[in-house]
Amino acid sequence: MITTDGNTACAAIAHKLSEVIAIYPITPSSPMGDLADNWSANSRPNLWGAVPQVIEMQSEAGAAGTVHGALQRGALATTFTSSQGLLLMIPNMYKIAGELLPTVFHVAARTVATHALSIFGDHSDVMACRGTGFAMLCAGSVQEAGDFALLSHAIALESRVPVLHFFDGFRTSHEIARIEPPGEALIREMVRDEWLQAHRERALSPDRPVMRGTAQNPDVYFQSREAVNPFYSNLPGIVVAAMERFAALGGRSYRPFDYAGAPDAERVLVMMGSGAEAACDVIDDLNAAGARVGIIKVRLFRPFSDEHLLAALPPTVQRIAVLDRTKEPGAAGEPLYQDVVTALAEHLGFGGTHLPKMPLVVGGRYGLSSKEFTPGMIKAVFDNLATAVPKNHFTIGIHDDVGHTSLAWDPGFETTAERSCHAAVFYGLGSDGTVSANQNTIRIIGEETGQYAQGHFVFDSKKAGAVTVSHLRFGPAPIRASYAIGTGQAEFVGCHQTNFLDNYELLDKARPGATFLLNAPWPPEEAWDRLPQHIQAYILDKKLVFYVIDAYRVARQNGLGRRINTIMQTCHLALSGLLLPDVAIAHIKASVAASYRSKGGSILESNFAAIDQAYENLHAVPVPDRLTATHGKRQLVPENAPAFVREVTSALLAGMGDSLPVSRMPVDGTWPL
Repeated sequence: MITTDGNTACAAIAHKLSEVIAIYPITPSSPMGDLADNWSANSRPNLWGAVPQVIEMQSEAGAAGTVHGALQRGALATTFTSSQGLLLMIPNMYKIAGELLPTVFHVAARTVATHALSIFGDHSDVMACRGTGFAMLCAGSVQEAGDFALLSHAIALESRVPVLHFFDGFRTSHEIARIEPPGEALIREMVRDEWLQAHRERALSPDRPVMRGTAQNPDVYFQSREAVNPFYSNLPGIVVAAMERFAALGGRSYRPFDYAGAPDAERVLVMMGSGAEAACDVIDDLNAAGARVGIIKVRLFRPFSDEHLLAALPPTVQRIAVLDRTKEPGAAGEPLYQDVVTALAEHLGFGGTHLPKMPLVVGGRYGLSSKEFTPGMIKAVFDNLATAVPKNHFTIGIHDDVGHTSLAWDPGFETTAERSCHAAVFYGLGSDGTVSANQNTIRIIGEETGQYAQGHFVFDSKKAGAVTVSHLRFGPAPIRASYAIGTGQAEFVGCHQTNFLDNYELLDKARPGATFLLNAPWPPEEAWDRLPQHIQAYILDKKLVFYVIDAYRVARQNGLGRRINTIMQTCHLALSGLLLPDVAIAHIKASVAASYRSKGGSILESNFAAIDQAYENLHAVPVPDRLTATHGKRQLVPENAPAFVREVTSALLAGMGDSLPVSRMPVDGTWPL
């Protein structure tokens, strides 16, 4: 078992199974290209003992063209991309698929810029590629990102159909979890030499001259397009066989459409990506309470196999909700919804016998631009299905007071699995080391205690210097929570910058009795009175335990400048009880040594001294029984500001943008100044 993120899990397999890797960085897929480049620079070999050639181009279009050319020469080639970068590859994708050249494009799926740019995740980019002829395989977790990368390369080589392997940008690409990566022996068993040899023999070569990429007239073009049909009709069977081999060799079982839930379910959710993992926890709780619900997790989206969808659905199903993480304005419905409706209608229209009658099918949109998709929202989708007339073409996760598409949900709904986890939230600045320290904590806990560990990180699009919020979970069972820690769910809240106190509702996520750790330049006897009124109120109402440390002073005294990450990490592990203090310190020092060994002994000694002094400078703050604050939350905009600034901009500055309804949004992205 290792602790890693989705990008790394995927890139490790892609590098192992490639000879040419063409890259051009775009968030959130950039780490995959960066990792591949570093591995090749350090002579890390692929499965056959050669070092893959990594080529950075001047655009994603160039990267796709490089892959196309390498494939024509018989090389194994791949690339990584997202969003507009993927769209720039579409012309080459049509050619690659039309020429049946086996490759895998690994995509950290991200929003395509429309009225505004967004670096965050949804499925709008991959949905724009449905017509290219690429097969499409969707991973829903960090574990699956590695597993499906391997399956994708094996399927492409065997079938000759190129594969677009995608997973949710930031939700999966940057999530850190404890997984079991496919080992080299498993990889060798999954990728057969005869498939590679066949690909080599189809290469363009003066030794075997052929013409490829011709122009065709109306007399033969249509027939040529239809000639490819057997490759696509055979592909679902190849996928099933590959998944069965993987299960036999690796122990993890997948199907093109995976069902989970009650065997006699009447209400079924159909979706793909990381949201499906969160839905499983909700379904377990609902069924335990007597409901009959389930979920179809779509793995193979293209080619869409009606046969395998119908085989996965329980015959008792009466109502289905299909959730798409994209929006197609003007369409009869979003892509997955349309595919499911068509599959069911054709099955019954042509005399199918698997289902006794056509289920009622509704569609909804969720999670655009990484919008939260929480247990309360998932339950609301099932509740909608239970109503006399379920709302169709609904939205979940927003308040639509214009088109009235939205479903109401209970933000306080929490699953049994979520309550069994130790949850911690940290507020830091981009590039201040908070995220990297929390990543180290996840690795330490996961590897030292044997517990499952997960890290989800909320980055601001401005990156360095903006707020980052780290959501950490630790528990005895696999963690499927693909959403941020919610209100009242954290046992620990850390604030690494005092200026956040006046601007944000930092402690709304704290459970009653939780621990609050603040980095502040105040002695413990003054810390309480320095807090703004709303922070004091949270501490009193929730009976929080309050600690303070002047981490910047400890860092300065030890020659670390403003680098406080390891100091705050030490305090968290000391207060959380996840590890004994001596054990925690030993592991933090080991991680520091691994990171900074090349920078010399003095750097290590400074870090070690700061870690040792963290405990000595950590102080409990006495909490009185009343509010003493002399100031409240800072006013973010002037009272005489324009109405739009007071009602919209101020909410964004306060981190409350999720609460804004549709009616407050400019329809075309034009923002008043």
